[in-house]
Amino acid sequence: MPLSTDDKTNDTAANLVKGLKGAFGTPPGYRPAHAKGTLVTGTFTPTAVAGTLSKAKHFNDSSTPITVRFSNSTGIPVIPDTDANASPRGLGIRFHLGGRSHTDIITHSTPFFPVRTGEDFLAFLGALGGGTIQEFLGTHPETLAFVQAPKPTADSFVGLSYFGVNAFKFVSADGKGTFVRYRVVPTVDTTTLIAEELATKGPEFLFEELKESLGAGPVEMKLLAQIAEEGDVTNDATVHWPEDRKVEELGTLKLEALEEPDKNKADQKYIIYDPVPRVDGVESSDDPLIDMRASIYLISGRERRAAPP
Repeated sequence: MPLSTDDKTNDTAANLVKGLKGAFGTPPGYRPAHAKGTLVTGTFTPTAVAGTLSKAKHFNDSSTPITVRFSNSTGIPVIPDTDANASPRGLGIRFHLGGRSHTDIITHSTPFFPVRTGEDFLAFLGALGGGTIQEFLGTHPETLAFVQAPKPTADSFVGLSYFGVNAFKFVSADGKGTFVRYRVVPTVDTTTLIAEELATKGPEFLFEELKESLGAGPVEMKLLAQIAEEGDVTNDATVHWPEDRKVEELGTLKLEALEEPDKNKADQKYIIYDPVPRVDGVESSDDPLIDMRASIYLISGRERRAAPP
């Protein structure tokens, strides 16, 4: 996973990592965003449709091992699950393709994203820290939409829907390109908690529920792709595609077990989820945020790995 070839992107990414850590007081060894999380192992089984859309290995093999990370928002590793700032939740998926090869998908429990570029994100952080956030929101309606968007908390991590805000290009075996956005949806009954219900929960209730559920057996979620049509925007994560766009099921994520505590802690420090697909059959779109996010994750990941045990 290399840094961007664009020095400006890397400089902005480094400043964003520094700004996020400063905003949350993130201790060494943790992510500057979505610091509190846990890893789950499992298996991905694709549908036949997935193989027609993309020639990627994980969409054509009978099954692929996966490592999934559920997380809370912010760079605070002890943020209570009940804290409003812990939403949106995060879901990262790593598909292990053999050897050291892998490809990842990164999603959040809201289809909204606050900014289009890394530079805008840096300005957003500056406005938050400098007390000028209202002025910033007044000139950035896409950020205001993110702030105002519902960020529901369900009674479980696996009861939420997760959205990939960036567009990617699937390439089929015969060379056909299809732009998509990922979604992950639950197969279990979902209960959205209102404020009064959330107030009765403990600070670790989502992580405890996940452990209890997996202790009773595997839990499944579905990986979907929203299909773009001609003219749909592919270079702006703040622009939504119409809800009447076709949605195809790509496969089943079978979540089987939490990693053991010591391995979980060590692997979370080491693993760097990558927004760039880096697999034949899936390509980045022209969204500038993809390259920026990749640099942010790599820079913060290197710092995390270098931190004392």
